[in-house]
Amino acid sequence: MYNIRKIDNDLTFVGVNDRRLNLFENVHPLPQGVSYNSYVLRDEKNVLFDTVDWSCGRQFFENIEAALDGQELDYVVVHHAEPDHAATLDEILIRYPKARVLCSAKAKLFLEQFGHNVEDRVDVVKNGDTVSFGKHELTFIQAPMVHWPEVMVSFDATTGTLFSADAFGSFKTLDGVLFEDEIGGAEEVAWLNESRRYYTNIVGKYGKNVQMLLKKAAGLDIKMICPLHGVIWRKDIDRFIEKYQLWSTYTPEHLGVVIACGSMYGDTEQAADILANALVQRGVKRVRFFDVSKTHPSYVIAAIFRYSHLVIASPTYNLGIYPPVHNLINDIKNLNIQNRTVSVIENGSWAPKAGTLIENELDQNNLCFLGDRVTVKSSVNVDNRESIIALAQTIADDIYAKKN
Repeated sequence: MYNIRKIDNDLTFVGVNDRRLNLFENVHPLPQGVSYNSYVLRDEKNVLFDTVDWSCGRQFFENIEAALDGQELDYVVVHHAEPDHAATLDEILIRYPKARVLCSAKAKLFLEQFGHNVEDRVDVVKNGDTVSFGKHELTFIQAPMVHWPEVMVSFDATTGTLFSADAFGSFKTLDGVLFEDEIGGAEEVAWLNESRRYYTNIVGKYGKNVQMLLKKAAGLDIKMICPLHGVIWRKDIDRFIEKYQLWSTYTPEHLGVVIACGSMYGDTEQAADILANALVQRGVKRVRFFDVSKTHPSYVIAAIFRYSHLVIASPTYNLGIYPPVHNLINDIKNLNIQNRTVSVIENGSWAPKAGTLIENELDQNNLCFLGDRVTVKSSVNVDNRESIIALAQTIADDIYAKKN
């Protein structure tokens, strides 16, 4: 049975929830699932905006049939050719043989690479092209590397609706909610957290490209944002765009400290715990502690994007960086995280090298190292405890100076 919802007189949500998928892109945990958003526009020409992952095809096809209510489908707009948004395209084209595909030239190439039989049914659109479907006229805007190179967004000037592809999206299933103004209380915080984790890990590397898109969007009278994952934004759009402005310029949302700790037997963890305690006692209001052996890097990355300071605490392992810490450092590098103040705690029983290696690996990013590196040999003693306290004071002083 179909499960659809009207957005306005002409636009209907026909997307689906996926609660069975454990990992997004087989990498990032989805404890609350994810939605695949798709929209049907009814006009003189009827339009489907993107499709969904094949695993949710049955519900999706029923939704489209209900939204069209016996009418033909004339166009399918493919904003993004990744399989979670295009896997069911072939089936749609079989069911609606008159439908034409509107997409970028590179999206056409990618669709063909994924085995879609679209060669004779694609109309390639370029940046700035407009297509009228009746009273609705769509303008296409190229958005390369947000987060694949073929991506485009489109703007319906009639209603002020931006179909934003993977931009402005979020992890998490909709669970009956469709618009951001239908969320309240703790759920609102949860949605923002999952939006942040989505952006920082999926799009975060491409801040410059997001900035280009934001500049293009600034010239549009946007009244609603319809992404390919997560809630539709219609009431508090400026607040969300402001978050994207911060995230895409690698500007911290808050002054605070993320402690990313790896520990084999608890000694490095103890050092990091002492630091956390000392920071709070010195007036630091936001301290987030992560055991990187137990916490997926996507959560730590989201927190690093949120806060101004980062402390990495790592044992030396096989004369290198402790592997879970090293995985996080690779993500920091690959996602091009910048404009953070970093401090280091290392541990090593006979040859402590992790600190030097961490600083060397992160030196290529636009990061500022703060305070003396703390070296623990096996376990915390009186001397290195004082070094930890001194580092906490240095970090607290730096936060206080930036606050004022």
